Amino acid sequence: MKNQNIQTEIDASYLYGKLADNETDGAIANVFRQMSDIERSHAEVFAKKENLNLENLMKPSWRAKTLNTIGRVFGYDYVLGVLMDTEKSISSAVIATKKRNKVEISGSENNHVSILRSILEKEKRVTGQQLSKFESRHRSVGGNAIRAAVLGGNDGLVSNFSLIMGIAGATAGQDGVLMAGLAGMLAGALSMALGEWISVKSSQELYENQMQIEMDEIENNPEGEMRELALIYMAKGIPEAQAQEMAAEIMKNKEHAHEVLVREELGINPEELKGSAVEAAVYSFILFGIGAVLPVLPFMFTDGTKAMVWSVVLSAIGLFLIGAAITLFTGRNVWFSGFRQVLFGLAAAAVTFGIGKLIGVSLG
Repeated sequence: MKNQNIQTEIDASYLYGKLADNETDGAIANVFRQMSDIERSHAEVFAKKENLNLENLMKPSWRAKTLNTIGRVFGYDYVLGVLMDTEKSISSAVIATKKRNKVEISGSENNHVSILRSILEKEKRVTGQQLSKFESRHRSVGGNAIRAAVLGGNDGLVSNFSLIMGIAGATAGQDGVLMAGLAGMLAGALSMALGEWISVKSSQELYENQMQIEMDEIENNPEGEMRELALIYMAKGIPEAQAQEMAAEIMKNKEHAHEVLVREELGINPEELKGSAVEAAVYSFILFGIGAVLPVLPFMFTDGTKAMVWSVVLSAIGLFLIGAAITLFTGRNVWFSGFRQVLFGLAAAAVTFGIGKLIGVSLG
């Protein structure tokens, strides 16, 4: 566990370094470099305490390398989103442990979002644009997007695997299993796609209405909005004079002021609203379908016990890979997370198989 804690710090240092290397804004890149140094110093302290040679431990894990690959392909906002999720999870775990052991909470347990922001705010030449840019970055849906992709595949696999095993239990893997599996895959994927479309579309319509109200306020009462923005920055700990200067600078550009106020006052990230509801529905359909097709495949080529065995094997492999993928944002042990996912998935399938068996016997 101690070595795992050191590895977590090393991975964070590596990923913050990658964020810095790929950040075009100098002030924000400097923040990421400082965070990389902080994480490395944590690893050095832990290693020294355990009498370990840090140089032998300084290699990033497969998890960190995989996240870096995701960043290169899809953008490093995804990496920042996962890092923030990890920081929050670690923070919550530390605070919970201290409460259990009745140890005083010092405040240093808080996640690094506040540290990142405070470093940026202390930059001598920080501007309102840079601060708002960082705010949009750390509110990125990166972590949620990766999680949604993994969980979409998991939903498809577990639900269709359970359905197929239930039908197989009732029919001994013969008539109707393939048709039920294909129908379950299609129905589930369509349901997920429609649900995603409704979710995205309704959120967009709600936020667009709120954003229009905010624009009306900027046009009709710019002085009041500037004072409001200054107060928001002051609440973040920025000195009053600097907060007013930043607010005045932002209000010079009405469109930029609208974007910042929407983000700061309403908590809406305009970038998230640019996504297509149709695109989200298509992705949801595909991800669910990828997971749902695994337990169906064997029944396309054979039937009976042989098909059921292969369905279990393929589903178990898929479940393990999903469990392993989950560790990208939980940081848990790959084998533990993978086999836990396999255990839960097989348990769900076993329950439906047993119910199907009982139904099949009673019908017979």
